[in-house]
Amino acid sequence: MRTKLSLIIALLLFTVSINAQSVIGKWKTIDDETGKEKSIVEIYKKGDKVYGKILSLLNREPGDEDPLCDKCTDDRKNKHIVGMEIIRDMEQDDEKYEDGTITDPNNGKIYDCKMWVDEENNKVLKVRGYIAFFYRTQTWYKVE
Repeated sequence: MRTKLSLIIALLLFTVSINAQSVIGKWKTIDDETGKEKSIVEIYKKGDKVYGKILSLLNREPGDEDPLCDKCTDDRKNKHIVGMEIIRDMEQDDEKYEDGTITDPNNGKIYDCKMWVDEENNKVLKVRGYIAFFYRTQTWYKVE
């Protein structure tokens, strides 16, 4: 009886881990206002938390390929945007990641953040930055 129960529990845990979609990897960001490709962000795990940094900027003007975050107000002030950690301290909660922050290097603002992989398409990531009840959600696409 114990063996059957152990087997059932192991099978359930395996099924849950298969269904949980990971945000880990490289994602192409899309500007939610212009619809243009904006950057490639790598999301990775550090300890128990998830972080993300900008690997490259897309569609930049010549001479403006690697700008500084002059509007940032924290430790990222006047740092290169390429290589910058814009997602910090995200924690996984079932199918979503939350309780962390995301920084918009264009305006230097830091927002609370939630992320989740689209249920219908695991190559689509929804990233929501919010302050109180005001939020913006971007759709990012998996880079193979």
